[in-house]
Amino acid sequence: MARIDNPFIEFLEEDARLLHHPHDDALVVSIRAGDYNMHRVLVDNDISVDIFYYPAFQQIGSGGERLVPTNSPLVGFGGTRVFPLAIITLAVTVGNYPQQIIKNVMFLVVDCSSAYNAIIGRPTFNSWKAITSTYHLLIKFPTNYGVGELRGDQVAARELERTTKIGTLANLTVRHALTTFLKENRDVFAWSHEDMPRIDPSVMVHRLNVSPSFPPVRQKKRVFA
Repeated sequence: MARIDNPFIEFLEEDARLLHHPHDDALVVSIRAGDYNMHRVLVDNDISVDIFYYPAFQQIGSGGERLVPTNSPLVGFGGTRVFPLAIITLAVTVGNYPQQIIKNVMFLVVDCSSAYNAIIGRPTFNSWKAITSTYHLLIKFPTNYGVGELRGDQVAARELERTTKIGTLANLTVRHALTTFLKENRDVFAWSHEDMPRIDPSVMVHRLNVSPSFPPVRQKKRVFA
């Protein structure tokens, strides 16, 4: 295939035609990390590291020998510190062949709760020479064979942004316990009717209070101006 030097990158309005507007959704993508397809990966240009959450790391089943110990803390918003477990280097593939990039990424493995499996930060996108557009929920990057694309998943982003509220009058201990309980059991909550298929009528059922002796009648068609 012919190589393309310095391909021109631009974002067009048609790049956003499949999205629901207006929106302020996060840029959540799917990548291939090592031998696994990883979903729920947050793109965050404001952080200077790449993060791999330990629950997701356990699922891919990588060997312990690939972990490199580290003792450098992560300092988050408000000055809180989190100490990563280790560093793992994975080959990350983005884009569709032949417009794709395959590069090694060093992730900090962090053992804490998160709705995401991983976060890709600014250093990686700079190494890819990638340009992100939160309006288009799209990432574009140059390759040897043209411009590659990595599209965000708006549906996944909205599912991960679901929130609930708890009372502020409870003391700190109760609020902490309640928040922990809700996070640990967030997979059992229903946010819409689509999340509740095949409910046993013995649990919940809705009936219309009509007499079975009266046959249903369709009303006549009404014409509106």
